[in-house]
Amino acid sequence: MKAYQLFLGSCLILIMASGCQNNPGKNAKGDSGKPNRESRLQTELKAANFKRDLDGKQVQLFYLKNSNGLEMAVTNYGAKVVSLLVPDKNGKFEDIVLGFDNLDGYLNANEPYFGAAIGRYGNRIAKGRFTLNGKQYDLATNNDPNHLHGGDKGFNAQVWDAKQLDAQTIEFTRLSPDGEEGYPGNLKVTMIYRLTDNNEFNVTYAAETDQPTVINLTHHSFFNLHGAGKGSINDHVLMINAEKYTPVDKTLIPTGKIDPVEGTPMDFLQPTEIGKRVDEDFEQLKFGKGYDHNWVLTGNRNASDPVASVWEPKSGRYMEVFTTEPGLQFYGGNFLDGKDKGKGNMPYNFRTAFCLETQHFPDSPNQPAFPSTILKPGDKYTHSCTYKFSVK
Repeated sequence: MKAYQLFLGSCLILIMASGCQNNPGKNAKGDSGKPNRESRLQTELKAANFKRDLDGKQVQLFYLKNSNGLEMAVTNYGAKVVSLLVPDKNGKFEDIVLGFDNLDGYLNANEPYFGAAIGRYGNRIAKGRFTLNGKQYDLATNNDPNHLHGGDKGFNAQVWDAKQLDAQTIEFTRLSPDGEEGYPGNLKVTMIYRLTDNNEFNVTYAAETDQPTVINLTHHSFFNLHGAGKGSINDHVLMINAEKYTPVDKTLIPTGKIDPVEGTPMDFLQPTEIGKRVDEDFEQLKFGKGYDHNWVLTGNRNASDPVASVWEPKSGRYMEVFTTEPGLQFYGGNFLDGKDKGKGNMPYNFRTAFCLETQHFPDSPNQPAFPSTILKPGDKYTHSCTYKFSVK
């Protein structure tokens, strides 16, 4: 079987935690079978609140922690990141991702994608249909009139098989059967979350199919560098290394054009506050109720160059994104409305989170000029995503 990269992204989270103690652990409970250090998340997030049989599989909560004190909680329901603790410029840790402290919160949420793995196809497909090798495939139109993030029950709502490899690594696998949500082919997916001693949160994907299909996996954490539920993200300063973007119609489907950002509120080549131009009289912002668009990332760049960065001045938290993917979806939390109350009963209000999703372009199966998202038998899909956290 030949190895083929449909696309290769690098999405790695690095968190600079100066002043934290150094106490590496070799496995989830250390060699002695005891936790390698006291865990804040194990105290705040009870595993029992996630333990349940669902769709014939066991839902669980897993804890990752590195030697520097960074912590993450993850559930295999949707492979969702439930919490991520990151320090500020004073070394104070804060949970920076939106989510819930029990499974019921996720099952009943108005926003189904908090922290989730997205598939088979991240973003929208026009009118829920595409043609592949002369055959039309019909998908759910769960974002009327279009298909969004894999359909009525995408990867975000599936119980993944999970294996915690050590204190800092968890592997998720699942077989998406032929015809699931209308997609062709049995698709075998492996996804690994890793929290390294270099303070990196690394998400890697691999997938293979037995029939030609389309695939566009991504990660959908909702970030707020103040802390989850702690105010607007409009004061965050954003940079996106992209001279162009894909404009959309009023249903948020790309028109097929690739337009320059210059002279528009879509220009984030220089670091700019997210809220500075979000309410300008600009048609694209009206369509998305703010930012919910795909940026065409600059192609000639070094692997060490970030494709995006976000800085929150008060805490000093600074987040960079690295990828070799062609696109980046920036979503500014425009459809959050306060109805979802998350951890600590905090309401998740309008524009209190942002998402930066490394990806191929929306509606690529219907847009021949866009980079292809077709995966064929014998080829291998790979993708990794990198977010890097520090302070300044």
